[in-house]
Amino acid sequence: MKLAVNIGLSLVMLAACLWLVWPEPDEARELAATFGRLSAADFWPYLAGYVGLLAVTHFCRAYRWNNLLDPIGARQPTGRLLAISSVGFMAILALPARLGEFVRPALIRKKGRISATAALGTIAVERIVDGLMVSLFLFATLLAMQGSSTPLAAYIALAVFASALVFLVCAVRAPDKTVSVCVRLSGIRLVSERAARGLELRLRELVGGFAALGDRRNLIEFCVWSTCYWLANGLGMWVLARGFGLELSVVGALAVMSIVAVGITLPNAPGLVGQFQFLTVVGLSLFVGDEVANSAGLAYAIALHAIQVIWYVGVGAAALGTRHVSFAEAFARKTAAPAPQKELSP
Repeated sequence: MKLAVNIGLSLVMLAACLWLVWPEPDEARELAATFGRLSAADFWPYLAGYVGLLAVTHFCRAYRWNNLLDPIGARQPTGRLLAISSVGFMAILALPARLGEFVRPALIRKKGRISATAALGTIAVERIVDGLMVSLFLFATLLAMQGSSTPLAAYIALAVFASALVFLVCAVRAPDKTVSVCVRLSGIRLVSERAARGLELRLRELVGGFAALGDRRNLIEFCVWSTCYWLANGLGMWVLARGFGLELSVVGALAVMSIVAVGITLPNAPGLVGQFQFLTVVGLSLFVGDEVANSAGLAYAIALHAIQVIWYVGVGAAALGTRHVSFAEAFARKTAAPAPQKELSP
């Protein structure tokens, strides 16, 4: 039932965003004209620059995961880490309702050594830290633009991700108490004591994936790699915007990136189709005006999304053919025991 609801919300998001972003006849003509003006001589250097920065973005996004895996004893060789991450990124893009987030934990699962639930805890840390980081990016960039007001959604996003970070810290400092409170608040004991014990076990394994928050060195390295990841992503968007003739500053590109990143944490449309374009146009309208955003800006959003889809699907498909990716452990019947925890830095 939960899966059906998530997929239903994903399809509703797809229909709503396509309706919102669909151009009027005049905008459609300008959209076609924008694509027609992209001559090979003028556009290829910008495209090459964007693809180069996309490669940097991909590497930083994948490599930083080891800083979350290391504290739970699950650090991966670089080649295997990049291959598994590439397949996971492809799955996040291809599957609705963010079901692709489960792929990376499943692919590193090792019976008796690495718990998929604990690995999923590292993904939770990754998502929360990313959400907090892009929310702060959004605040900083909008405040840096004179005359720009900070939308209410930005305050809500910051509050949500900050609250989630507080939960993570509590789970690291007092895991037993945090798990106990969560199980009690769920009300599951009123239904089944056995189900409550099962939920408690899973939550303990999940909290084990939060161990990086107590490992100062790995946490600092993770934050550094994350900053490089988001800066490379924003710079790439700025370079491609220049290729489309958009008068968008680096600060503006970072703000647009942040709006898209926060927006796709909602139930996402399959492949982010429509949703990605709509959020990009909304962000651009703050800096280049509605008229330009709905014409050249929409062309830019379509191209940006298409390049990312081609990149992530292509790299992910190539990674599937390597020896580093195997679904044998992912489909193993027996649940893995939690990995022994490394001693955390004070």
